[in-house]
Amino acid sequence: MNGTGLSYFDELYAASDDPWLMQQRWYERRKRDLVMASLPRERYQLAFEPGCGNGYLTAALARRCERLLASDFSTDAVRLARSRLGDAGHVTIECQHVPHAWPAGRFDLVVLSEFGFYLDDAELALLQRRSVDALADDGVLLACHWRRPFAERTQDSDAIHEWFSRQPQLTRIAHHEEADFLLDVWSRQPASVAQAEGFA
Repeated sequence: MNGTGLSYFDELYAASDDPWLMQQRWYERRKRDLVMASLPRERYQLAFEPGCGNGYLTAALARRCERLLASDFSTDAVRLARSRLGDAGHVTIECQHVPHAWPAGRFDLVVLSEFGFYLDDAELALLQRRSVDALADDGVLLACHWRRPFAERTQDSDAIHEWFSRQPQLTRIAHHEEADFLLDVWSRQPASVAQAEGFA
């Protein structure tokens, strides 16, 4: 990570178990609800969430997935996420340095939440390629990123999302844009939710 190394996150988690106030802020709770409502299918067989942080979104995703793999490169984040998920046997949370480390297999859901903007150019390009390549034939990719400036940002959130929209194998099926954040969903299958259920 270009200038945003492990020590930065170590310091954040040393100061607080919830450095971004994921539970207290209405902004964060509302954003999680929008993320979950944007997923085009009710259930997913196998999902991957890199950069899971302390696991608030992971807990919401777990309710919609048969199996969920989440990871973070901060051991403190992994510890907190594992504690939050408790006895959820269908959830695995690992300490991984994504995108250099990447799990085997193909996923019908990949979620990139508040993650891509910390990476240098080479890491972002690798993350983008691996995210697309890891999608199953009917796979869904969701990305959600803060848009406002902050000191540790190394990438523009809009540009991260624009790259995915240019990929010919993906169709953007949902888009939500606010001054604060950008939320997009792409799929290898272009059918809308209504088309997938056979009434459009």
